[in-house]
Amino acid sequence: MNNSEIYSLSEFYKILSDPTRLKIILTLLEKEKCVQEISKVTEMSQTAISYQLRILRVSRVVKFKRKGQFTYYSLDDEHVSQILTLTKEHLTHGDHDE
Repeated sequence: MNNSEIYSLSEFYKILSDPTRLKIILTLLEKEKCVQEISKVTEMSQTAISYQLRILRVSRVVKFKRKGQFTYYSLDDEHVSQILTLTKEHLTHGDHDE
């Protein structure tokens, strides 16, 4: 990997490392949701959710579509789900005794 790719990878993991953004992503693993639904599930204000969704959109972690007056968010692609699944498997994989 070159330095630019390493930097991009590091920035991606920074996006995922924020607890608020991670809650949003985990909520969207189930199905697409509007801001109001995400706010209810995460027990956070709609303003806070909207701010974090903007960051996730710019980073191509989530995408959105409009249906009437509502905007629905979902994971951008299956890779996000796979990354989280593999990370969870790694963290719960056996004992790490030396």
